[in-house]
Amino acid sequence: MKILVAVKRVVDYAVKVRVRPDRTGVETANVKMSMNPFCEIAVEEALRLREAGGAAEVVAATIGPTQSADTLRTALAMGADRAVHVLHDPDPARPLLPLAVAKILRAVALQEKPGLVILGKQAIDDDCNQTGQMLAGLLQWPQGTFASKVLLDKEKQKATVEREVDGGIETICLDLPAVITTDLRLNQPRYATLPNIMKAKSKVIKKVTPEDLNVDIRSDMEVIEVNEPPKRKAGVILSSVDELLDKLKNEARVL
Repeated sequence: MKILVAVKRVVDYAVKVRVRPDRTGVETANVKMSMNPFCEIAVEEALRLREAGGAAEVVAATIGPTQSADTLRTALAMGADRAVHVLHDPDPARPLLPLAVAKILRAVALQEKPGLVILGKQAIDDDCNQTGQMLAGLLQWPQGTFASKVLLDKEKQKATVEREVDGGIETICLDLPAVITTDLRLNQPRYATLPNIMKAKSKVIKKVTPEDLNVDIRSDMEVIEVNEPPKRKAGVILSSVDELLDKLKNEARVL
């Protein structure tokens, strides 16, 4: 069985995000970029399933500019067998929406014919948490979102997923092929070793375009302006409960 893993290139989680001076979007020039942390978890889980005998091949896929190949090389260094790069130069005014991403991944999945597609539950740049669900809907495959544990049964062609919900842990059983999105507590991603980083340079990255996949990615949404959130006002130390109640009643007007 083959596992397809979608990964995304984002501003590194440790970098303070800044808005461009022209307010067209977030500053990405000369900024450290990394693989989305939830995507790292997805790659790690695919590799663990392969190592456990649940899959024969792990294929990483991404959508983005030429620089996104670095993210694919990271996935290959972690242990993925090969990669697919859908080339797309982003336009800050017309961002690639989750539905367009899901359409592209659907086309890739139909070409690769995986038994399982694994994605991070969301990206830390837009926090949409929509692509996995939309992909499952477009493919008409069962889905297990917010997975905290995944078990595969190759003989029965089923996947058992423990998923985090508000009330605790929900366990569901999916018929393969299926789509799974990963939550934070699913695993701890491995670090790529130097020998594997060197090997990754020789692994195959197939390059295609949305046009090659017959996918229309035109966006119906236009970003007019991006602004930083207003800075919080300094707090006030009150001397008594009566003063607090007075401010809540007469200034904040919440009482």
